[in-house]
Order: sequence, then C-alpha cells, then structure tokens
Amino acid sequence: MQSITEIKSLRSQIKAWRQAGLSVALVPTMGNLHRGHFSLVEKAKTMADKVVVSIFVNPMQFGANEDLDSYPRTLNEDKQGLADLNTDIVFTPSVDTIYPNGLGEQSFVDVPGVSMGYCGGTRPGHFRGVATVVTKLFNLVQPDYACFGEKDFQQLQVIKTMVRDLSIPVEIVGVPTMREVSGLAMSSRNGYLSAEQKATATALFKTLNSCAEQLKAGNTDYKALEQSAQLSLEQAGLKPDYFEIAQRDTLKAATLDDTQLVILAAAFLGNVRLIDNLQVEI
Repeated sequence: MQSITEIKSLRSQIKAWRQAGLSVALVPTMGNLHRGHFSLVEKAKTMADKVVVSIFVNPMQFGANEDLDSYPRTLNEDKQGLADLNTDIVFTPSVDTIYPNGLGEQSFVDVPGVSMGYCGGTRPGHFRGVATVVTKLFNLVQPDYACFGEKDFQQLQVIKTMVRDLSIPVEIVGVPTMREVSGLAMSSRNGYLSAEQKATATALFKTLNSCAEQLKAGNTDYKALEQSAQLSLEQAGLKPDYFEIAQRDTLKAATLDDTQLVILAAAFLGNVRLIDNLQVEI
C-alpha cells in the first residue's frame, strides 16, 4: 500500500493507472476507521481495479462548537487496517494541502434543497463543507466509483445530487450501515460512549424499527408516528434532535403518495450526537 500526502504524487500514480486502462474507486473518510469503513473499502475493491482511501479530518464541515479538535485520530491503526485489506493508496493530505489559502479564501460548493433540514438544520454549513471537500477529492482522484455509507443518509443524498447537478463523471455507491450486535450503528463517535451509554443508545435503532413496522402495517399518520418516536427516545434517556419520515430521494416530508420512504433520526446522549436511519418501502 502506498501512503501519499502530496497532490503531485497522487496525480502521478492516478495518471499511470489511467494509462494502463485501470479503473479507480475512492473511499473518502475522516479516519478513526471501524468495520463500517472497511466494508466500504471491501465494496470498492469489488468494483474497481484500484482503490484509494482518503483520510482527512475536514475542518470546513465542523461548526464553531463541534468536536474538531477532539475528533479521534488513529492514523497508524487506520493504515494497518487498510494495508490488511490490500488498499492501493491511502491519501492523507494536510489541511494546508487541501485549503492552501485558508478556509476564509476557499471556494465552496453548496447543494440546495437536500442539504436543508435534518443535520443541515442542526449543523449550519456542515454540508457545504462536505460537498466542497468531496468535490476536491473527486477532482484529485477522478474516480470511476466512490463509496459512502448509508448511515449518513442525508450526506449520501447531498453527494448524489451534487454529482448529478454538476455532471461529475463518478458513480456514487451507497453501502449499507454496519451495526454492532446490539443494533447500534457503527460510528467513530461511539468511542465517546461508556458501556452504559452504548446500551442506552440502542434505543435509537429500536425506535426506528418500531416506526418502520407501523409504516409497513399501513399507519400513515406520519406526524403522530414522529411524535411518538421522539417521546420513546426521551423516555429511554436520549435527547431527540429530529425524528422524521421523508421521501427517500428528495428528503422532502413524506406524503401519502410516496412509497419509497426513509426514517431519519438524530439524538444526543450526553454530548454525543448519534444519527441513524431506516429505508422503508410501502
């Protein structure tokens, strides 16, 4: 596995692969890799001849009071895990490499509509940061495929919309959420949770499943389902951020005519913000 930090070296290797007629897949990450991330790499390896994994904790997608400084960084362990999977390149640029003029002078990408509400409402500017850095990574790697986890469902839809709107020639591949045995969605932020908190956190997935079962049973009183779910989360010891039933592709509030739905949820447990979702077809 090659470990590359500079753009020139990355582009040189990508060019050589292209001249050899090889396909390329990209897995963008912020590091602190877990089984969910590795499933993205495994999926990428089935689709392309070569796989590039980027590790970059992107300051543009963190708000002023968020955990940028304390975000877990485990680069040595991450590299070992990627090497075990025979990843071709791990790209670990510095902030100065990605934003040489600083964030204040950086061009950015905004994706309207699908970026609004949910995590976009709670974290203003978050998806601008995501869209900007992903666009830059696409320009650097020029992949045929890019793999993203479905746990960050709004992020996945933002990137799909951006790629379509800007005619970026990359196929976006959503990979199903990996879960702990308890059902808790794997996340880098789970490392902040105590064993007791992890047990409490399982209420998020249980509540999503309960709502999904009621939707499949024909309950279309979406507002009542959402309110009941939020109450369940509160009773379990979580502080709901949002719990909403939406149309799967646009993320607009679900109507009675929609059959492809997604239940989107976020909740705080102490200072840790957990997100999860379930797709439902009715």
